[in-house]
Amino acid sequence: QLQASGGGLVQPGGSLKLSCAASGEIFDGAAMGWYRQTPGEQRELVAAILRGGGTHYADSVKGRFTISRDNAKNTVYLQMNSLKPEDTGVYYCATDQVLHKIVVVTPQYWGQGTLVTVSS
Repeated sequence: QLQASGGGLVQPGGSLKLSCAASGEIFDGAAMGWYRQTPGEQRELVAAILRGGGTHYADSVKGRFTISRDNAKNTVYLQMNSLKPEDTGVYYCATDQVLHKIVVVTPQYWGQGTLVTVSS
């Protein structure tokens, strides 16, 4: 129901754009989020967006990452610029009708992860 794509290997300072396509019944009216997880660490919220376009970012990515959504395509994006090695991880998209669940990392629906590696 959620399909993430766009990960890969990129050099520090480079850019990547992740996409997450959702089925219509879970995308409509929902808050969407992108999360990052590294080995041995808990999954953390990177960015979130409401249906109306309101956004939230983790402090570590503010000014570098941009989350957006195309409601006509049931798709949410994460544009990642000025990537750093510490941005490396598996990125997951997720959705829930309730923003709070996105923020506390307990959304109802998860997509599969896509690996982002930032390395020279």
